[in-house]
Amino acid sequence: MEEWVGKTWHRWVTRAAEQGHPEAAVELAQVQRALGLLFRAGGGSHALRLAEAQALRHGGPRGWLQRLAGSEQRAAQAQLGPEVLALPARLDVFDDPALNRGLYLWLAALSACWSAGESSGSGGAGEGGWVTANVQATSRALARFPGLADLQDRLLEAHLRQRPDPETLGAEAAPERLLRQALQARGRLEGLPAAAHSLHPETLAAVWLWLQPAPAMAPMAARKEGAAPTAGSKAAQDRQRRSARRNEDSSSKQGLILMFRAESVLSWSEFVKVNRAGDDDPDSDGAAVANDMHQLDVAEGGETLASRVRFDLDLPSAAADDAPVGLPERLPEWDWKAQVLREDYCGLQRFVAARPDPWQPPPALRLLGHRMRRRLEVLRAAPRWQKGLAQGDELDLDAWVRHASETRLMGGRRSAESPPVFQQPQRQDRSLACLLMADLSLSTDACVQGEMRVIDVIRDALYVFGEALAGLGDPFEMLGFSSVKRQQVRIQQLKAFDERWGAQPRHRVGAIKPGFYTRMGAALRHATDRLGERPERQRLLLLLTDGKPNDLDHYEGRWGLEDTRQAVLAARQAGLTPLCISIDEGPADYLPYLFGQQGFVHLRRPQELVRSLPRLYARLAA
Repeated sequence: MEEWVGKTWHRWVTRAAEQGHPEAAVELAQVQRALGLLFRAGGGSHALRLAEAQALRHGGPRGWLQRLAGSEQRAAQAQLGPEVLALPARLDVFDDPALNRGLYLWLAALSACWSAGESSGSGGAGEGGWVTANVQATSRALARFPGLADLQDRLLEAHLRQRPDPETLGAEAAPERLLRQALQARGRLEGLPAAAHSLHPETLAAVWLWLQPAPAMAPMAARKEGAAPTAGSKAAQDRQRRSARRNEDSSSKQGLILMFRAESVLSWSEFVKVNRAGDDDPDSDGAAVANDMHQLDVAEGGETLASRVRFDLDLPSAAADDAPVGLPERLPEWDWKAQVLREDYCGLQRFVAARPDPWQPPPALRLLGHRMRRRLEVLRAAPRWQKGLAQGDELDLDAWVRHASETRLMGGRRSAESPPVFQQPQRQDRSLACLLMADLSLSTDACVQGEMRVIDVIRDALYVFGEALAGLGDPFEMLGFSSVKRQQVRIQQLKAFDERWGAQPRHRVGAIKPGFYTRMGAALRHATDRLGERPERQRLLLLLTDGKPNDLDHYEGRWGLEDTRQAVLAARQAGLTPLCISIDEGPADYLPYLFGQQGFVHLRRPQELVRSLPRLYARLAA
């Protein structure tokens, strides 16, 4: 009964103390696409991902109801970091939904105009960096997006009405007046008092029109294998970005003498990790506890229930591993922080299953492979049309329309007596080679809508693809890739260029299994080198993956994205045609940045891959 009364009271007093406008709220998901377009059109980095902002502390006066409820001390405000643009998941600041939506647009435009040399926080920009950076970014945003000037005026007017009146404040009146003067400067630093540059957001009421200090993030390179959230868990679905710092785990240190002073217990407030016995079930309120904390402490040595029964992803022994093919290779990798290509940075080794178990595809899959093979066999004998001829068997409608338009613009005078508006079929020898690189990382062990695993979908697609191209006659190679840090990039050879599609390649395809991580840049560079040795005029590089590039070391996040993008650019410079086929069920906003607008295909239903892969090849090879 006491617990029910406490929860009811907490809900009531919290709702009563809220100062927002829920009836005019706008969700981030409703405007996410428009924000991405505006941010990138204004010059924002394509590698930045959009995330939900963490609630940050702010100052300002509070009413007695807010003090009673203990609320209005933190608010989720826009933050811009080196890898993430964090925006509030929900905006109900104003009583007009149009203003709340406009605030999202203004924050995206302000983020796009943020200079890389400026800092949005107090860490490293010097005193006054927050005010100076926001004022300068406002000036650039108004110059780059002149159509947002009227919106910014309306947002500023509404925001100033909501801010506390300096006349009713005591010691906080002077900082509030300085902030109002900086907000109304419209991007001009001239005339601002020197004291305005020393303002800090934690001492002021929430400033919704500006970017807030980006929280410090613990390095992800030190994350252990067992710390990754499992698919479908609450941790995996939580998209909020939180501040974190790395701390030392002192729970295993057993001191001989414990210095203890009872009178100091209530006066000390610091990080103390208690080594408690593990519960049978993980804490279901972990996300709620994290939301209440200003900063998370990340320390190695902790374990969850799942990590106690999960084996480390270690490389197999030489006796149990596949047979290596050729000598190890050294490949470069792009260092996006230093903007240099580090030579001989990654170690790569090709493997082949020496004695794969016999694999017999099911009858339905064999029938599908036979059908796809018959469809692609038509391309071998299909004629090519030679266009731009003065005489030919058929009229080229596109060329005729262009010629008629030019004649009309020239006042009826023909540009030539025999315009090149005809076409005729010609038999041409095909000169095309294809390399298919399949992602065999641990993420492919996940289930697809509760029906089958992703690795099973990839296996079926590789079999149908091999059957279809064997009938077409084009030379092709199929490889799988995974990695364990930069020195262990593993390439699984399923079918080589100089090998005929038959029983052994089919058995290797049937023997694929998920394992390790996704160092995509090294795999693409290896595929580029392989295709660079081919004499064919047209060379296709198909990448089949189910997620972002990642690995245990620094390859997580922006590093992996930038390295993959540089590998794709290098493949295009080598004369290849790279195409990514993504079977990720979630959003894939990073694909246009990595492969270009026309360089990828995103299949939200991985089951469609089996039929779509040969069709994509037929369209590219036509």
